[in-house]
Amino acid sequence: MTLQISGKSLEIRQIILRKKRFLDLLLLADEQESMIDRYLERGEMFALYDRNILRVICVVTNEGNKTIELKNIATDPQYQKQGYGKRLIRFLSEHYAGKYDTLFVGTGESPLTVPFYEHNGFRYSHRIKNFFTDNYDHPMYEDGKQLVDMIYLRKDLS
Repeated sequence: MTLQISGKSLEIRQIILRKKRFLDLLLLADEQESMIDRYLERGEMFALYDRNILRVICVVTNEGNKTIELKNIATDPQYQKQGYGKRLIRFLSEHYAGKYDTLFVGTGESPLTVPFYEHNGFRYSHRIKNFFTDNYDHPMYEDGKQLVDMIYLRKDLS
């Protein structure tokens, strides 16, 4: 799968084998390996490359009832804020449209991540109280704020 976007040749590859080789990048978005292990093998993994350099990785799982969930999306820090994550979300929306109705994403209540998803067409759905404090073996912080609840956002694909 190769995309041409604004003069650049971006390639999105589906990763089938040896998904764990991307663990360092996945840990940027989900910093506990045991949590990643819960979804990595059952999920579909996609990697976005620009000029053969990995920029973004993601994992999407089928949650039943024509619903999928973006479990992990991580951009290499040196390539953040350059639109690569946005391009991968656009690809996922188009790739899964017609097969699924809804794309969910769960994230911490952070001023860094929630606006990113909202700018990419997601809207607030619900929250799971104490998700991070109940499921992670250490306190999680983003932008100096401890993550407690999981905020779920949804995007309609139909």
